Order: sequence, then C-alpha cells, then structure tokens
Amino acid sequence: NIERIIKKAAGEGNTDNYEEIVYEGYGPSGVAVIVETLTDNRNRTAGDMRHYFDKFGGNLGQPGSVMFMFERKGLILIEAEGKDEETVMDAALEAGAEDFNFEDGDVFEISTDPNELGKVRDALEAKGYSFLSAEVAYVPSTMTTLTDEEAITKMEKLIDMLEENDDVQAVWHNWEMPEE
Repeated sequence: NIERIIKKAAGEGNTDNYEEIVYEGYGPSGVAVIVETLTDNRNRTAGDMRHYFDKFGGNLGQPGSVMFMFERKGLILIEAEGKDEETVMDAALEAGAEDFNFEDGDVFEISTDPNELGKVRDALEAKGYSFLSAEVAYVPSTMTTLTDEEAITKMEKLIDMLEENDDVQAVWHNWEMPEE
C-alpha cells in the first residue's frame, strides 16, 4: 500500500482512469441544475456536489430527477455584428440546422440535433463563419424566475462554486437570470 501511494503521488502508474458523471439536483426555490463532471475520484466529486447543493439551499437528486426538464441540443452561437440575418439563416438551415433564433440583437443562435452539431459547424465554418461557441447543451423546456433576493444570492453562489470546481466541465440550469 505504501509503495502504491508513493507511486501515485510521484505520478507513476495508471493515471488515465477518468470518468464522466452527470449530477442532477435542485438549487434554491426549485431551480433545476445539471452538472457535467470529469473526475478521477468519484467519491470526492460526489461529496463536493452534495456539499455545494446543501450549503446553498438545494439538494442533490437522483439520476433522472431533473433531466426530463431539459432537451439535449447542439447549440452554435455566431456574433451578429456585420452579418445579414437572412444570409446566416439560409446558410444554417442549408447546413442542416433545426432552428435559428435572433432575439438579443447581437448573437445568432442556431440549434441542431446533438449528433449533427459537427456536420453543421463544419459546413458553416467552410462558408467563413466563426463561432462564439459550438457545443452540445442541455436546453431547459421551462424557466424558473427567482424573486427572493436571498434565493438569487444563493443561486449565484451555487453556480460560482460549481464552476470553480476543477472536476466540473459544464453547469446547466433553468434559472432565468436577471439582466443585472
């Protein structure tokens, strides 16, 4: 045991045993949260997730407890400045996109089937577009608005703590964040 611990501390031995784990839970006031992790120590990560949710007024759920509120989609964001909406929309739909949104005024949002994200991204890239992001995302079907200042503060802190954790790859939630 001692030799094994020394080898592990020195960086020797098998170090590529990472596993992807998705945690689901509820934040303050019932905000649904999905956390994607990549970890080499399942017990440490599970303890961290449980601690964060408990500390900020939420609770870690069982697999499937919040996943039904989200749809997995490929999401591509393109900066709108200097680009014609019709031209970008035609290029996206021609490449195989499912949907096209332009609500905020500065970003085109293109959604695809998760399995088609790479194909659509490559087709748009070939036409000269660059992306703010292109990833598979969990898109909430309904949003939750928090009005209580304490719940808003706790939710902000929960998201910050989750994102600061080295094992966390992405955090998805259905909280409709205030503009501030």
